[in-house]
Amino acid sequence: MALKGSDGEQIMREALARGAVPQAGPRTQRALALLAEAGVPVLLRVWGGDMGADWAQAAGLPVEVIGQPGAGLTSAEDTRTAAAALVAAGIDVLLFAGGDGTARDVLDSVGAAVPALGIPAGCKMHSAVYAVNPEAAGRLLVALARGELVNVMEGEVRDIDEVAFRNGQVRARYYGSLSVPADARLLQQVKCGAPEQEDLQVGEACAWLAERMAPGVTYLMGSGSTVAALMEQLGLPNTLLGVDLVRDGALLAADVTADQILEFMGDAPARAVLTVIGGQGHLFGRGNQQLSPAVIRRLGRDGLHILATRIKLASLDGRPLLVDTGDAALDRDLCGLLPVIAGYEDEVLYRVATDASE
Repeated sequence: MALKGSDGEQIMREALARGAVPQAGPRTQRALALLAEAGVPVLLRVWGGDMGADWAQAAGLPVEVIGQPGAGLTSAEDTRTAAAALVAAGIDVLLFAGGDGTARDVLDSVGAAVPALGIPAGCKMHSAVYAVNPEAAGRLLVALARGELVNVMEGEVRDIDEVAFRNGQVRARYYGSLSVPADARLLQQVKCGAPEQEDLQVGEACAWLAERMAPGVTYLMGSGSTVAALMEQLGLPNTLLGVDLVRDGALLAADVTADQILEFMGDAPARAVLTVIGGQGHLFGRGNQQLSPAVIRRLGRDGLHILATRIKLASLDGRPLLVDTGDAALDRDLCGLLPVIAGYEDEVLYRVATDASE
């Protein structure tokens, strides 16, 4: 079973025992690499070790280490302590990496004392304080370092009940606001729910795809209520916030991990059924990390069925669908126009990009 988050030491240890690879450090390095390449003179005040110093130095940037984390796995208390100490040291912008839990810790510690910017590196990222990917965060940092006029705004921090999340329920509430650099092209939006009038379009889109599902093909049924509607039409149980495998009208496996997906796929034909996060537009990298770069490469662009009604696409206000797989080269390969099933015999082409400026 996929863990759907890593809040709490016990879950973190279980995730690591299952082979999870921490993403915050490498993704931070990706963001800071753009700042290093820009050649703008900066000094980063950082927390020690893998909470900042290691990754900033790996990116080739000068650092001043303000303090050190405790021994063993880092905790929410480490985040709060580091954030408070860095703000007290006089930083201009607080950069952090993680998910909604990290954003809450930062807010609890420093509030809106300084502008803050999140690098997405978690499973649950409903908060509007994260860049759409590490490179987008890097571009915002470069603009700030160059003294360009970058507005700030209040970005919502969302509180997600992770226990309920693992049981297939999304319980989100407004937790507070951080001051964040304001660039709608590079900053993700708060996740939006689907309006009731969308239900008919969802049903029609699912009915059309159900009729087109080919025999002998393994279908990777992604997370979200739209894909859940397709599973209901197929008469199969569904993991709302996980990935299930279906072949020839039968459920092969439920709530699978990336390694399990690759094992079941083998060399046989396979396709993924995906939907789009309403309001945000993310296709990969938010809540479906089981679809790893290795899985996506195995599928290829032609192996993706995207379900999104015209109402959901219109909610993006012209912004592209976003990909943040953790592999920058793969993200670039996925960019361009992809077909989206919007209703019965209704398929549209929609742009896919790594951020809204492309």
